[in-house]
Amino acid sequence: MTEIYETQSERTDLPLVVMPSVLDAMIEPIKAQFPALHDVARVRMFEEFTSDEATIAERLKDADALLVGGYHISDDLLRTISEQGHVRCIVFCGTGVASYINLDKARELKIRVCNAEHYGDHAVAEHTFALLFELIRRVGQLDKDVKAGNWAWAGGDGLQLAGRRMGIIGLGGIGATVAGIARALGMEVAAWNSHVPPEHFERSGATPVDDLNELIETSDVISVHLPLNNATRGIVTAENLAHVKPGTLFINTARSEVIESGALLARLQKGDVPAALDVFDHEPLTADDAICHVPGIVLTPHVGWRTDGAFKELTRQMIACLTAYFAGEDYNVVVSEH
Repeated sequence: MTEIYETQSERTDLPLVVMPSVLDAMIEPIKAQFPALHDVARVRMFEEFTSDEATIAERLKDADALLVGGYHISDDLLRTISEQGHVRCIVFCGTGVASYINLDKARELKIRVCNAEHYGDHAVAEHTFALLFELIRRVGQLDKDVKAGNWAWAGGDGLQLAGRRMGIIGLGGIGATVAGIARALGMEVAAWNSHVPPEHFERSGATPVDDLNELIETSDVISVHLPLNNATRGIVTAENLAHVKPGTLFINTARSEVIESGALLARLQKGDVPAALDVFDHEPLTADDAICHVPGIVLTPHVGWRTDGAFKELTRQMIACLTAYFAGEDYNVVVSEH
C-alpha cells in the first residue's frame, strides 16, 4: 500500500498541494522543506513513483496546486487536471519543463507553470566530466577487467585533457561551470552562445566563437549545455555535426531535443566520434534503441542533476514557487495563469 505523507491535514481552510508521484531520492529533501508552507498550504505526498496517468489524475482530484517531477504530463492529463479540480499552478521539479509539459496547452488552460533554476549547475557540470573521464580513461571497464584477473596495461592507455580545446555549446550556468572546471584541468576553452553578454564570456574565461561550425571544427571536446525552449529546439543541425572532426569527444548532458532529430545518431554511427550521453530522444531508453549499439558509446539514464546538493536547492525552490503563488506573487514563472 502506498504511504501518504500529509501536513496540517485538519486545516481544510488551507489550499491543498499534492505530489502524486515522487522519486525516492526526493522524499526526505522535500519533507525537510514542507515546514516553510506552515499556515500557507497543506501538503499531501504519495510516497511512490508512478507515471500512470489515471492514478495521477485520481490523486489530484482535490488539489489546488501540483508538484510534478520525473514523468511527462500529456495534453490529455493536463486537460483532465484542469477540468476535474482546482489546479491552477504546477511546479515542475527541474529546469527543462518544456520537455515534460506542453507549455502552450498550459497557457491555453490558464494554468501557471513554474520551474527551478541553476539548482543543478554544479551537479550537471560534474557529471559532464564523469562522462568525459570515462571516455578517455575507461575506468569502469578497467575496474571490471582487474576484478576478472585481467591486468591489461594496453586497455589503460588514455587521453590527456590538459592542452586540448573544449568547445561549449551554451554558456549558461552549467556551461560556465563546465568552463571553470575545464580551465582548472589545463584545457583551452571556447564557447558559442548567441544570447549571453560579452562579460559572461569574460567571467567564465571562455573565448567567444560566433560561428557554431567553427567552434565544432576547432574543438577536441564538444559539450552541449543549451536549455530547451522554442528558440533552441533542433538548433544544432546535421549540417553542424558534419563539421565534427574524427576523434572529437562529444558530450550531451543538456537535452536531446536541442539537436536536430536523428542527426546525432547518424553522425555517431560513422564510428569515428567517441560520445557520452545522459539525455535521449525517448526516455526511458530501451535496450533496442539504436543509440545503445553505437560502438564505444557511454550512456547514463538522465542522472546528471541528481546529487544531494541539487536536491536540497531544487526542493527549496519548489516550495518558494508555491509560497509565491499563494501570496499572489511570482517566482520562477514559466507560464502565467493570467
